[in-house]
Amino acid sequence: MNTGNQEIFALNVARLILFIFEKGYTCSFGEAYRTPEQAELNAKKGIGIKNSLHCKRLAVDLNLFTTTGKFSIDKKDYEQFGIYWEQLHDYNRWGGNFQRPDSDHFQMNPPEEEKK
Repeated sequence: MNTGNQEIFALNVARLILFIFEKGYTCSFGEAYRTPEQAELNAKKGIGIKNSLHCKRLAVDLNLFTTTGKFSIDKKDYEQFGIYWEQLHDYNRWGGNFQRPDSDHFQMNPPEEEKK
């Protein structure tokens, strides 16, 4: 695994969090690291995938709170942050654009990880 990608990912997460706060929203961490065992259990339950990038420290779920302090899972509230995230790096992907949307999910998907 390329730890350089983890470092770029961490820096981009920091930039994303700052951007969220600059826009008057706040956030907290949901899930960041996930063990391979947990990923396998989630996959069996149909709530995740076995080869999750969370296991490679290249994905994070952020809990978003609106400008009024209300917790939100609404894709509309996350959208500007998803757009910003994907502009930070060519490998960044936002879960709101997935076939099965996952708006609170932000990941880095380097080509070398896609082959695994």
